[in-house]
Amino acid sequence: MKFLFFILVTISFTPAHAQLTAEKDKSDYNFWLYLPDDSILKNQPPVMIFLHGRSLSGSDLNLVKKYGVIHEIEKGTTFPAIVIAPQVPKGKSWEPEKIKHVLEYVQSQYTTDSNRVYVTGMSLGGYGTLHFAGQYPELVTAAVALCGGGNINDGCDLAGVPLWIQHGNRDEAVPISESEKIVKAIKECNGGTNLKYTVVDGADHGDLERAFRSSEIYDWMFQYSKAIESITETESDKD
Repeated sequence: MKFLFFILVTISFTPAHAQLTAEKDKSDYNFWLYLPDDSILKNQPPVMIFLHGRSLSGSDLNLVKKYGVIHEIEKGTTFPAIVIAPQVPKGKSWEPEKIKHVLEYVQSQYTTDSNRVYVTGMSLGGYGTLHFAGQYPELVTAAVALCGGGNINDGCDLAGVPLWIQHGNRDEAVPISESEKIVKAIKECNGGTNLKYTVVDGADHGDLERAFRSSEIYDWMFQYSKAIESITETESDKD
């Protein structure tokens, strides 16, 4: 369900007091940790997880700044959320349980809103986003997956999560058929009630990176809260 207090999650593209730190040997993945301004941090902020693509894999966390959410933070964008950006080792794929461990570590250090956990990723990170949301749908409030794909066996688990899947129709690195397969699997479960699927006409693989540069995908994710959904379900039970 949509998060009613939309004004609280407006993205700012002007510098503000915030903190970005490299966290190493704290969990299963090394990761960048972005903490918002204290006024937000002290009021149970949501958590957003960014999963990078294969070219940023390795052991040098600075690679994760090359594009995506951390790159935008470096340029001055601020978020009303804690941002976690782990790095997957070179040659590996994202493992949902390891992403979960990073999330749990951060949640053990800061008081966050567990009803608002968002995930976004591109390419390998798009696969990682759908794999994580498919394995832990109870944890993920909403997710955006760019030019990736997913396991069709996760279709029914993903069907209950608000998802925005985007893919360019000229993508030669990861063919659009990869997104189409998981979209089909989700729709076969519930008709795609919670699914938004966008084919970006004329876009190749790298073109999808531009989605991180505007507030659109962030505003779309942050409008959702599991708390509102739980309230609605409770009221429905009384009928």
